[in-house]
Amino acid sequence: MVITRRHISLALGMATAVALTAGALIASTRPANADVIVDQAAPDFSGLTSAGDEISLSDFAGKTVVLEWTNHGCPFVQKHYDESYRNMQELQSAAAEDDIIWISVISSAPGKQGHVTPEEANALTTSRGAAPTAVVLDESGDIGRLYAAQTTPHMYVVNEGGVLAYQGAIDSIKSTRTKDIPEAENYVTSALEAVSAGGVPTTQQTRPYGCSVKY
Repeated sequence: MVITRRHISLALGMATAVALTAGALIASTRPANADVIVDQAAPDFSGLTSAGDEISLSDFAGKTVVLEWTNHGCPFVQKHYDESYRNMQELQSAAAEDDIIWISVISSAPGKQGHVTPEEANALTTSRGAAPTAVVLDESGDIGRLYAAQTTPHMYVVNEGGVLAYQGAIDSIKSTRTKDIPEAENYVTSALEAVSAGGVPTTQQTRPYGCSVKY
């Protein structure tokens, strides 16, 4: 068989395709941000709230902070805000009573499900009876990507020392059924109780469940 330039070109093309495919597989399995690790410092960020204020995580140094990724159009989020259980609202209110900062983050891009204007975000907070300390509008997705936020909801607990104490799912039952709420272990509640006692949560990381963040 005579090897021609065409054979060489085809072989090189196939090798390149294989290399690109392998690279794509590696990229798809690599963590979005390897720096978001429990027991290490939570990445600082700055963002505009629905009230028009700029806040940073570092503004709340010395306080426990909960970060909640949310999208009002997602059925998994709707489950936890449902009026029959008011699960997220009760968590937020209990956190406020304990002087815990609760920041809801909306990383939906313009034109994507869950994107809201500041006015719409404030109306949602009021209509649902929610009680976050602030709602941060992350249209660019920069904060979401910084934290490798994958789903709505996706929850993070940062302790008073600025260390990430928990990240992952809100609870242990991955469903959109409100009846599962009282049956599930609430990882956020458990993490906050441990942090409040000066300890480390028994469960520090879980796989989040919900709708994909609409970057």
